[in-house]
Amino acid sequence: MRAVVVTEAGGPEVLRIAEIEEAEPGPGEVRVAVRAAGVNRADVLQRLGLYPAPPGVRPDVLGLELAGEVERVGPGVSAWKPGDRVMAIASGAAQAERVVCHERMLLPIPPALDFVQAAAIPEAFLTAHDALFRQAGLGRGEPVLIHAAGSGVGTAAMQLAHAGGNLVLGTSRTAEKLERARDLGLDHPLAVAPDGQFSRRVLGLTGGRGVPVIADFVGAAYLEENLRALSIGGRLVVIGLLGGARGEVDLGRLLARRLRLFGSTLRSRPLEEKIAATQAFAREGLPLLERGLVRPVVGEVLPVEAVGDAHVRMAEDRTFGKIVLRFDR
Repeated sequence: MRAVVVTEAGGPEVLRIAEIEEAEPGPGEVRVAVRAAGVNRADVLQRLGLYPAPPGVRPDVLGLELAGEVERVGPGVSAWKPGDRVMAIASGAAQAERVVCHERMLLPIPPALDFVQAAAIPEAFLTAHDALFRQAGLGRGEPVLIHAAGSGVGTAAMQLAHAGGNLVLGTSRTAEKLERARDLGLDHPLAVAPDGQFSRRVLGLTGGRGVPVIADFVGAAYLEENLRALSIGGRLVVIGLLGGARGEVDLGRLLARRLRLFGSTLRSRPLEEKIAATQAFAREGLPLLERGLVRPVVGEVLPVEAVGDAHVRMAEDRTFGKIVLRFDR
């Protein structure tokens, strides 16, 4: 079968569409014929040799999410049958024509969505749902600040928060992305200043109190401003490190304002924890997709053969929403 393979650490030129051996589903597993797969920043980092696959996952095949049809089920599987339309996150190797998944990691694709739209859902929406509600404990009606509003996870987080009745503040360095984000539930667009400041505006919009929850994809570059923007008892959940991995923390501010700092990633968690996150989204997030209250945001669709172009677009931050690779059959 065909798959996106990294031949060595390096630029987009190291990517190849190569033939690899397909796997058979074991007990409790399902093999999916992949129709489309999302592209994530983790794929770019893995290609560069900066984000290795977890133990037990093939290290040279990219991909963290997929959508397709059940092709074969392993022993003991009763929830799925061949032909079922499904989507899922994966620990890796999802950008291949066939992928084996644990049966409880699969989610049904809502009838109104096609495979390309479905491929834009798992990583973005599960990451956002887990970070906001399961990790940071965002409560109904609480204001929330979401950075990188035009990213895949950012567009999902804004919609989920809006659907939960929350006041949504969002940042971007691009005015066009902030304007487009209004249609996704963004109440207060905040253009980040050239010096990286945004906390003063957050405090102004919240009567000086700050926000209880911040979802951050930038990391070190926003750390100090994030802490300034949090309300007493506020929670900062760090999901990405685009602006660096090391920063200084004012522990006095943490103590005085009873702040909490979380780190969140799905890929490296044990299977049972990923299943728990998937099932939580199935209960709370999937009905929103089925009712059209939230939707996947697809910025670009490319054939899998153009995966190198997808990486260039991702690295240059050209796209609003997700980039999806299409497996034509």
